Amino acid sequence: MSDTTAPRHAGHATGGTMRFTFRQIEYFIAAAESGSIKLASERINISQPSISTAISQLERELGAQLFLRRHAQGLSLTPVGRQVLAEAKLLLDKANRLYETASEATETVRGTLALGCLVTLAPMILPEVSQKFTARYPGTQVLPGVADQETLLNRLESAELDVALGYDLMVPDEFEFEPLAELPPYAMVAQSHALADRPSVSLEDLSGHGLILLDLPLSRDYFMGLFAREGLTPRIVARIPHADVIRTLVANDFGYAIANVRPRSTRAMDGHDVSLLRIEGDPQPMRIGLLRIARRQPTRLVSTFRAHCRALFADDHVPGMDAPPPMA
Repeated sequence: MSDTTAPRHAGHATGGTMRFTFRQIEYFIAAAESGSIKLASERINISQPSISTAISQLERELGAQLFLRRHAQGLSLTPVGRQVLAEAKLLLDKANRLYETASEATETVRGTLALGCLVTLAPMILPEVSQKFTARYPGTQVLPGVADQETLLNRLESAELDVALGYDLMVPDEFEFEPLAELPPYAMVAQSHALADRPSVSLEDLSGHGLILLDLPLSRDYFMGLFAREGLTPRIVARIPHADVIRTLVANDFGYAIANVRPRSTRAMDGHDVSLLRIEGDPQPMRIGLLRIARRQPTRLVSTFRAHCRALFADDHVPGMDAPPPMA
């Protein structure tokens, strides 16, 4: 957001007209919601010193301490800080609406899109989707947010996100899901694994080996459901919430994993490779799509982004990923 200044109420005790910037407000909100300067820096991609300086300037301008700074526990809002946070969010929301109003009136596309993305999808699809959008619409900016599916839904509901890329996993009725592509599950094993030389495997074949389960909300239920529908119970040897860690463990033959996303490399982060095996039968695929609150009328910015995604995605093409092999 630009450094456009906004006057403080004229009735301030000093009688003068004092000013603050929207950027200071934006950095203050990020720090308040994150609970630390470090996390705020990672969230909005701004250096920690810049955020600290902006908050100090805002506190001097308002003449109030907004945070209690505890090194071990991070930041916590003072009573005044909590009140200022509520007003700051309203102020920033009204400022953003100016862009939306102008865009609607002039039929241009501009503004900041708060885009959420499922953590397992983000390393592959988020860069290409975002960069191609901002390249086509130079007046736009994408503010990315990465989380598990449950957290994405909560952030959409609280209006922290405009739209999110995720799966059709237990989506409540108040949300709209617009499907973009299907991703069938596959098995991932070490190249030294007993099943590695086979072109395909059944879930029954896999159930006799140790499963490293992707332990994320909703995702874990999907993977367990694949086995349950076949009347099988997998032998879980580890529950890990990080896809990169799972990939490295699999590459070193700690167990196998099931995944839907297909990175364009079979290499794990330690340099070992994995083998990808088609799962026989007709296992339920994951559907990638756009999530948003159904009752909210989409802005021109959001509608344009949805059309952008529809043009980018297909079952045989997902940005940043290898296409699934054709079914045998």
